[in-house]
Amino acid sequence: MARKRQIIRDHTAEANLFARRTAVAMLIVLIALGVVVRNLYSLQVEQHEDYQTRSNGNRIKVLPIAPNRGLIYDRNGTILAENKPVFSLELVPEQIEDLDATLKELTWLMGITEEEKENFFNTLKSQRRFKPVALRSQLTEQEVATFSAQKHRFPGVSIEARLSRFYPFGKTLTHVLGYVAKINEKDLQKLVEAGQEANYAATYDIGKLGIEKFHEEKLHGQVGYQQVEVNSQGRIIRTLSVDPPVPGRDIVLNIDLELQMATERALKGQRGSIVITSPKTGGVLAMFSSPSYDPNLFVHGISQANYSRLLNSPGRPLINRATQGQYPPASTVKPFLGLIGLEDNVINVKTTINDTGRYKLPNVSHVWRDWKKWGHGKVNVTKAIEVSCDTFYYDLAYKLGIDRISESMSEFGFGDYTGIDLYEESDANMPSRGWKRARFDQQWYIGDTIPVGIGQSYWTATPIQLNHALNALINYGERYIPQIMQGYRNKDGEVLMEPLKTLRPVPISERKNWNIILGAMHDVIHGEDGTGRKAFSDAKYQAGGKSGTAQLFSVGQNESYEAESVSEHLRDNAMFVAYAPFEDPEVSVSVVLENAGGGSSNAAPLAREVMDFYFRYKDFSEPEIVTNNTLTKAAE
Repeated sequence: MARKRQIIRDHTAEANLFARRTAVAMLIVLIALGVVVRNLYSLQVEQHEDYQTRSNGNRIKVLPIAPNRGLIYDRNGTILAENKPVFSLELVPEQIEDLDATLKELTWLMGITEEEKENFFNTLKSQRRFKPVALRSQLTEQEVATFSAQKHRFPGVSIEARLSRFYPFGKTLTHVLGYVAKINEKDLQKLVEAGQEANYAATYDIGKLGIEKFHEEKLHGQVGYQQVEVNSQGRIIRTLSVDPPVPGRDIVLNIDLELQMATERALKGQRGSIVITSPKTGGVLAMFSSPSYDPNLFVHGISQANYSRLLNSPGRPLINRATQGQYPPASTVKPFLGLIGLEDNVINVKTTINDTGRYKLPNVSHVWRDWKKWGHGKVNVTKAIEVSCDTFYYDLAYKLGIDRISESMSEFGFGDYTGIDLYEESDANMPSRGWKRARFDQQWYIGDTIPVGIGQSYWTATPIQLNHALNALINYGERYIPQIMQGYRNKDGEVLMEPLKTLRPVPISERKNWNIILGAMHDVIHGEDGTGRKAFSDAKYQAGGKSGTAQLFSVGQNESYEAESVSEHLRDNAMFVAYAPFEDPEVSVSVVLENAGGGSSNAAPLAREVMDFYFRYKDFSEPEIVTNNTLTKAAE
């Protein structure tokens, strides 16, 4: 009996233990279920928007769309820079498991060169891995077909079609237009600093030189975006929405293409430059630097061989001589110095000297010689400009002094940037006491001043500076900043002109002084002894001008200069500045030829050639009446 009661007690205890364990288990299940329900509620209700966004992020991609780059036209509507469709082989590194193996296979299939692979890796360093990088640009139709047949073997590799810059006139406009090329790390850093990185999200190229670089912001446009739905492999299923890009603005230049081509023909491959502008506006009608090069070489990445050839060429084609070439201005500056002499009453029209071909300072043994060994006899300021007498301007420089010369020539823009819409410009050098002290830690001597009177010594100028100063002279001191861009094209094709840009006028109070100097420049071309008379002997228009011959090394006191006996790179530079028609100038020209010899015999004929081309359709049946010397006008 006792044992039976014990069995019942044990059975009851086991039942109670089981019940307690069941209750605990149920409690745990309920708690777990509660946690699951809570988490489900959190995921489905509280965090619904967050996970919906993440889901959309995996399913929906926002892709940038590059804007079409603005076109560039000349003043007559001829297109100078356009966009042409090209095909390129592009890789997205993030989507390729084994990049080296893929490149090896592509090398076998497409004949990829070592230089192309090197350029690819150089670009890859400055690109993010999710962005496509071109391995080869400008694929042929056969190459497109070859890869398309094998595309399934190359995930992350594709052929993309896009618009690429093309310059139809090649080297004729290189130093004006510049070119675009691939965005590199340095460009990217500048875009980041300027807050423009997002606007270039889908853009491959950026302006590197010339107008393309200076007006990059106008030409580039605004990036667009499209929302697309993709599958698990990242393939686009459909486009959900598109925010189209805003194309860059089409710009119109002051450049006249036919005149530009005429300047190229005139130079005939000689080292030098020709600049042609409108004195009334500062508009650059033509600007050619020789030698030049084809900018299309750079658009898709220039080969190392081609770049080395350009970089090491003795002709230095990469330099824009029109804005970066620094030359002694030589006798082209005599009209400016003569004007200052008249304005300061240091000389007048009756002031004469007897030029014997030699100039000496009191108690100084050094002799400065005139280009004409026996001199020009008695000359005044106008005759000295007409025959380009050096001795008269040695004496004038001595009387004016370097301080006044430096101050007044700076008013004409020498030694400063003109403000032309190109980044590739030099300010050259207008010497002064302070400049010499800072440059050489030496004082200025009177002997330094004398050759400044004929545009030598430490004085240098660029061809665009010479043209800019000439325009100020023609305009009686009014100064217009040289401008290559004329305006924009609107949707109707009309040109919206940019406002003219001016600088502070040259402060010359006496108008008659301007007329005296301009009259002397007329005599340079039409006077009996004018240095430009031969070059313009049968011109159908009246013009003004000034020749210059820049000496590049010093000749000993008892030696004479013989061009044939010196190395070519030491021979004189030939220079000429001119404008026409004389009474109402439409065009001004500056010509600089390196190591070509005399300005009147070598540079003046080129000025005549391009001016004849400019006036080829103009009727001069009623000739302009201009006296041989306009001192009569100056006295009125």
